[in-house]
Amino acid sequence: MVDELGLVEQARALAAGELTSKELVERSLARIAERESLGAFRVVRADAARAEAQEADRRLAAGERLPLLGVPVAIKDDTDIAGETTPFAVPGDHEPAAADAEQVRRLRAAGAVIVGKTTTCEVGLWPFSESPGFGIARNPWNPDHTPGGSSGGSAAAVAAGMVAAAVGSDGAGSIRIPAAWTGLVGIKPQRGRVSGYPITDPFHGITVWGPLARSVEDAALLLDVLSGSHPEDAYQLDPPATPFVEAARTEPGRLRVAVSYKTAFGVSGRLDPEIRRAVERLARRLTSLGHKVFPADPDYGLVGLGLVPRGTAGAAERLDAMPNPRPEARTAVEAKIGRTVGRRLLPLARRMDPYLRHRVGRIFQVADVVLTPTTARLPLKVGAFDGAGYQRTQSGSAAACPYAWTWNVLGWPGVNVPAGFSESGLPIGAQLLGHDSDEATLISLAAQLEKAEGWTGRRPPQ
Repeated sequence: MVDELGLVEQARALAAGELTSKELVERSLARIAERESLGAFRVVRADAARAEAQEADRRLAAGERLPLLGVPVAIKDDTDIAGETTPFAVPGDHEPAAADAEQVRRLRAAGAVIVGKTTTCEVGLWPFSESPGFGIARNPWNPDHTPGGSSGGSAAAVAAGMVAAAVGSDGAGSIRIPAAWTGLVGIKPQRGRVSGYPITDPFHGITVWGPLARSVEDAALLLDVLSGSHPEDAYQLDPPATPFVEAARTEPGRLRVAVSYKTAFGVSGRLDPEIRRAVERLARRLTSLGHKVFPADPDYGLVGLGLVPRGTAGAAERLDAMPNPRPEARTAVEAKIGRTVGRRLLPLARRMDPYLRHRVGRIFQVADVVLTPTTARLPLKVGAFDGAGYQRTQSGSAAACPYAWTWNVLGWPGVNVPAGFSESGLPIGAQLLGHDSDEATLISLAAQLEKAEGWTGRRPPQ
């Protein structure tokens, strides 16, 4: 079945002439239509995708080979693609983008066919993907629940088999949270690994784009395609020494894994006992694979002071760049805080960076990887915060998802891996958190776990 093929397998089958891009794209579009009730896509580029598939088949027949030539993928609706608007879930007088964002340019350069833009929440602020102006994304495992946010549409699209992989963005867990709640692999890369151009400093350094996929190898291949700096980016990284897809095919060796349930000061949430048991089980699995696994907590200090100015000021900037935006009241409050307080505190947040990286980084004197829950709660119900004001939405979101955002402040990589299911059948995720620019170790360890756990064969009910 075409639906069962991952990104790597689809690319291989196309190159071998076993499938055509037209077949893959038509199946993707049919699947999107079949599961339209999930609300995964804000816009579907059916005609454009068919034309791109026809061109990909011509190029394949002529002998051209590229990493994703003819493979359908999806992008989040915070990213420009020429000819489409980028409302980021905020109603307004939006004009179609004149040019592709750098990520889209790289996807096209690799030959990918972009079938559409996925549903999110206003300016990416919340761990759900719902907005009054652009609808609701639902969880394929149980449509009464959210797939998470703010990359929930991308996660729903992959989990439901609409595409083999999709791009999301992560400013406080927005790739890893949806991956956890839909049973996927989600990689938040190192700050600067994936360009956000024409946004040169996305949310002042906390946001980075990355892949969601069912397998580690698929996610690593998409990350390889996305990786690279634009000359105008605020953060510039050298390319990795070896492709990330090679890391997914390489044994990690014996690693020191610190298991932590600690949350940063000022943010707390009651950890669901089912999630704790799932992480503990995964820790035992790592022990059985030969790793040294032990309890140890990062020393987070006042890391929250590095998040709030960046997040609020970034929200204000995204809204202020829109033509006549009409956001929800709680989005407007976040932006107002950014304009009045966040921007003033940005210099302090930046000055704290070296101190925080030194303080939290001491965990890597004793560990190679930190294992934590990805979320404190199971997937929230759709509409859990309908009608809620800013304070209740903010505090409720922080309580449900207190584990992911610290690594955005530090700029370091993290990978969500599936950790099993609740008694009610909802997916649970765990985070592998790494040191500066060490995506390769996380990817290698995640791939080893995948072989032992066999999560790629799990599919939501139809």
